[in-house]
Amino acid sequence: MEKGLLKSKTYLYATAFFSGMSVMAVEIGASRLLAPYFSASQIVWTIIIGVIMIALALGNVWGGHLADRDPAPANLYRRLFFAALWIAAIPVLGKYIIALISGLLIVAVETNLLVTAAFLSCVAIFVFPLLLLGTVTPSLVKYATSSLDENGRVVGNIGAFNTAGSIIGTFLPTFVTIPAAGTAATFLIFSGVLLLLGLGYFLLAGIEKRFCILSLLVFLICTLLGTNSSPAFWETALAYEGESVYNYLQVKEDEKTTIFSTSVMFSIQSKRVKDGSLTGMYFDYALAAPTLTNGGNILILGMGTGTFAEQCRRYFPSSNALGVEIDETIIALSRKYFELPDEIPVVAYDGRAYLQMDKNHYDVIMVDAFRDITIPFQMSSLEFFRLVEQHLAPGGVVTVNLNMRAGGAGNINERLIATIASVFPAIRTVPVENGTNLALFAARDEATLERLPQCAEILQNTELSSLMRSVAASWQSPARIGEPLTDDKAPVELLGMRALDGIIQKELQYYKNIYRREGFDGLRKAL
Repeated sequence: MEKGLLKSKTYLYATAFFSGMSVMAVEIGASRLLAPYFSASQIVWTIIIGVIMIALALGNVWGGHLADRDPAPANLYRRLFFAALWIAAIPVLGKYIIALISGLLIVAVETNLLVTAAFLSCVAIFVFPLLLLGTVTPSLVKYATSSLDENGRVVGNIGAFNTAGSIIGTFLPTFVTIPAAGTAATFLIFSGVLLLLGLGYFLLAGIEKRFCILSLLVFLICTLLGTNSSPAFWETALAYEGESVYNYLQVKEDEKTTIFSTSVMFSIQSKRVKDGSLTGMYFDYALAAPTLTNGGNILILGMGTGTFAEQCRRYFPSSNALGVEIDETIIALSRKYFELPDEIPVVAYDGRAYLQMDKNHYDVIMVDAFRDITIPFQMSSLEFFRLVEQHLAPGGVVTVNLNMRAGGAGNINERLIATIASVFPAIRTVPVENGTNLALFAARDEATLERLPQCAEILQNTELSSLMRSVAASWQSPARIGEPLTDDKAPVELLGMRALDGIIQKELQYYKNIYRREGFDGLRKAL
């Protein structure tokens, strides 16, 4: 029965197809599992791809040795079972592994904390199942080839089916399973696919019945536990948690505020204060731009849930704000949880692509677009800010959220300031109090920015007027010593990761000192 099952090679080709599909689905799922903790930057993607390729290469070598030593097909399908069960356990255990590794590295690593934690987490979670899946192709070649006369054709067919499965496994999670059901369900779906491959083989061959029953039981337990999984497992009162094509999304709400984040470890993307007062964040400082122009037509690239747009509407009633936000799910959240009025339009589009097709001019252009921890490279370059300048009305002001105050020569803010200064002669920056953001304002001439003290005095809202006077007193003309970023060369993710690592290390120094003095006991008490 076992040999008859594989005689037509159909089941072997199906195995190549679905194993290839599962490899790519796990890779896409890996990025979504790690993103809430380490971002979905090119750096994290590089770690994921590198680790998975290493695991597959080692699996190829190991699988070839196993196939030559013991060519029984049952060995391969048993390995598929183990890979399937490990993948099914990822939604249950993955977040705890990440938290454990990150916690240990906090006290052990002085630099590159996020990169090291992302790498070790990826190794711990994904190497084993991908190593097993790497054994599939050499094993299938061994079982499917019976003579040298057909060797090339059979190997080509196996490679083609595996590649075809990989193509499906690339698109299906991104556009179907993750948006519709989430990352946890995606791991479980493709774990189930591998499990069915093994189950089909063992049932048709009439062997390993107890092993199949036990594996199905483990899979069922993982399904029950994994579907209730949350990346922010320590949070007990989230108003919303979900995923879109682009982001992990989280909304926290209490009696005073509503907060939106795309990360469980750092950053707040939007904040609404329910009594209508200022937020205490970057958005308040950015109001210097409409203060200088008395509102007018305002374009917000990176709308988020509309904090800045709503503030402009409140403090400058005659203004007209238009938001551009690439993520349609975030737009929906802005209406549901942040009460963004329908009168404020939002276009679901990439910010730069929108500018390229837009013919209008604006009194204020706000650039607050982020891909996790950094501005997307295409919205950080010289070419982009030239496009921004073309859409700025006479006397207009650009405001940019530089989200990390970084030190050291060649840091991300130094590079961004140099880029913007290459387009706009007048530049001012002001550090946001109680945060790591740096608010930047740019105009075509110095006279536009020098009017802020006078404009602040005539504001009717006393809270905003006081803040604008403070901004005018503390902002400065920054040094323009960095190398401008271009479409060809804009390493914003690497620079951003370095800056964030420095911020984290500074914040963690207090706890590291406790650990050095009092060990884990003292650290546990402090936390």
